Amino acid sequence: MKLIVGLGNPGNQYEGNRHNIGFMALDAIAREYNITQFRTKHAGVLAEGSIGGEKVILLKPQTFMNRSGDSVQQVAKFYKIEPADIIVLYDELDLAPGKVRVKIGGGNGGHNGLRSIDPQIGLNYKRVRLGIGHPGKEYVTHHVLGDFAKADKDWLDPLLDATAKHIGLLLKGDDNGFMNKLALAVKGDEPPPEKAPKPAQSHVRQARPAKPDAKVPESGPMADMLKKLFGGN
Repeated sequence: MKLIVGLGNPGNQYEGNRHNIGFMALDAIAREYNITQFRTKHAGVLAEGSIGGEKVILLKPQTFMNRSGDSVQQVAKFYKIEPADIIVLYDELDLAPGKVRVKIGGGNGGHNGLRSIDPQIGLNYKRVRLGIGHPGKEYVTHHVLGDFAKADKDWLDPLLDATAKHIGLLLKGDDNGFMNKLALAVKGDEPPPEKAPKPAQSHVRQARPAKPDAKVPESGPMADMLKKLFGGN
């Protein structure tokens, strides 16, 4: 059994926040695999289901971000799930919007959710970092607790859809395959090939052998005109 955790803050006022992209991703996974029977338990809302034949628990901690570890630890302990079988999806300031990186272990990067989880279950769990961009140090709080802009839907919707569609790759341990699929989804169709340059002017004329100089008329109107042009007598 695998535990998939989406991080965020509970409450309608936080629903559209960048900080809640983990909740959004988990909701997308639930929709994709028709996992609908959520219930309140272990300081969170959770549901059990199956993805690609793998039993999973989907969890959204309801403790607010800085106490996410309370819920994760309770669920992991109750269901006897090892950290290596836990996947946590969360917002990442240090990645450009729409970029995704997956890693196991490492530091918390200042993220309050991870800061709460790490001491309670250890570091050996899979972290799915969903980029939301960095606005500059002085604007971080406003940025993460602000809603996604309408323009963000251009990359956010494909990212969430692809996360749900390809989460099975993470469950199988194909982290690189998962990241590649999401990168392609966010990028969209490959850009059209560059327009072919206009054909160069035909060199047929240049390739033709030069004609022998035409005979210059010695008398008549043409001869008179040439004499005027070139100063002939």
